Amino acid sequence: MKIAVLCSIVRKEEKLLFDELRSRGVEYEVLDDRELVFNLHHPQYDYDVVLERCVNHSRALYALKVLNDSGVETVNRFDVADVCGNKFSTTMALIREKVPCPKTYLAFTADSAIRAIEELGYPVVLKPAVGSWGRLLSKINDRDAAETILEHKEILGSYHHSIFYIQEYIPKRERDIRSFVVGDETICAIYRYSKHWITNTARGGRAENCPVTDEINRLSLAAARAVGGGVVAIDLFETRNGLQVNEVNYTMEFRNSIETTGINIPAKVIDYLLTVGRQAEQKRLAAK
Repeated sequence: MKIAVLCSIVRKEEKLLFDELRSRGVEYEVLDDRELVFNLHHPQYDYDVVLERCVNHSRALYALKVLNDSGVETVNRFDVADVCGNKFSTTMALIREKVPCPKTYLAFTADSAIRAIEELGYPVVLKPAVGSWGRLLSKINDRDAAETILEHKEILGSYHHSIFYIQEYIPKRERDIRSFVVGDETICAIYRYSKHWITNTARGGRAENCPVTDEINRLSLAAARAVGGGVVAIDLFETRNGLQVNEVNYTMEFRNSIETTGINIPAKVIDYLLTVGRQAEQKRLAAK
């Protein structure tokens, strides 16, 4: 079996995945996205499966498209990265599959965004459609704040600020839930605690083990299926009417969740990678 790992900087997660591969005696190649050159006219990539671990969403997306269209299996696939990398696309997938999620509006101008915000009711959360680690999120509590933030976004003028993705604010009792899905299994979950309304561990949130209840399992698997499956992390909100899915992450970070949950997350990921790789290898050999 021919395996590669696509990445840029090697973080703690990638080191753990490399260690897991080496512990099993699995040979692999590291593809550094900073050095890659794809000849689109002659796509010859001799791998059964590639594990995507890019930090940069755009690089991941383009590389996965090239690899998948060339017949190379990837974890995750391009269509999953494409949906998960855009909050609007994720929300549309969740709504289509009837997975409960926060009320969300989309607008294209500051005037229409104000109408959407006031129809939803304050407070609301304004997010960039593309982004990670809780960056550029704004909690808007009143009209003065809405007008100020929307004006800033219009003046900034970049593509990321030209679409207004507006979501109802969900009170979170200083925590939310992140679950981890690998294939057809919710392998574990954590509570993320913070006094700040943004609970990302990358922003200082504290992780604590969260038992995987039937509801967490059901919604996590439904959300994973909605975006195309694979290896994903699901962000869940606890509400008075049950859990809601906020976001789905396709290049999940897990360094703070292994000891917290007692689950060997890298081993689960590599198990799934090798399963996908074996299936691809069998197809390649059968085609000869």
